[in-house]
Amino acid sequence: MQNPLLSVVMPVFNEKTTIEEIIGRVLSVPLRTELIVVDDCSTDGTRQLLAELQKTYGFKLILQARNGGKGAALRAGFGAVTGDMVVIQDADLEYSPEELPMLTGLVVDGRADVVYGSRFLGTHRVFLFTHYLGNMVLTFLTNVLYNTMLTDMETCYKVMRREVLASILPLQSNGFGIEPEMTAKIFKRKYRVYEVPISYDGRTYDEGKKIGWKDGVVALWVLLRYRFAD
Repeated sequence: MQNPLLSVVMPVFNEKTTIEEIIGRVLSVPLRTELIVVDDCSTDGTRQLLAELQKTYGFKLILQARNGGKGAALRAGFGAVTGDMVVIQDADLEYSPEELPMLTGLVVDGRADVVYGSRFLGTHRVFLFTHYLGNMVLTFLTNVLYNTMLTDMETCYKVMRREVLASILPLQSNGFGIEPEMTAKIFKRKYRVYEVPISYDGRTYDEGKKIGWKDGVVALWVLLRYRFAD
């Protein structure tokens, strides 16, 4: 794969304090990049700020008519992808886009179809035990159900060839269940998956973290559902 284009799909909901910084950092990565930002009907001024930033940076901007959740925002963004590879980028500064060249390398070299960035293999901020336990349970279940050995199923950073994305569409989940749904379909199709360590600067709820225990229950159901149906 020579001089590939990386499509970065960024779902956004109420991230006014971080959105400008993360957009600037993504577009500063030394890769050919297509940035697609999907605002999921923010109410804190993010939507208006994005309209101004789009004039400056020229990224693709999709404005959802109503709040539908992360999965719904990603589906809208995936529909606008034209790159050779695709990755999701959260807008909250927990993940470092400076590490994207490392994540894309195995795909560019033809060794991998999908590369997961593992927060538990790399440098990370010490975060809540309940989140750690939830991640471990869901990752363990993924490994049992799909006969694999992931360390971080719920990671945002999943770089994949565009053909892989096309093969797992349509995606059904509207909320955070989009992550286990993508993982289930990727492993059912037996793609070559690698993991690499990434850094992680996890937020607390006071700092704006949105995922909760109910999302873990949904993820559990999604993993079971797609193991036996597609």
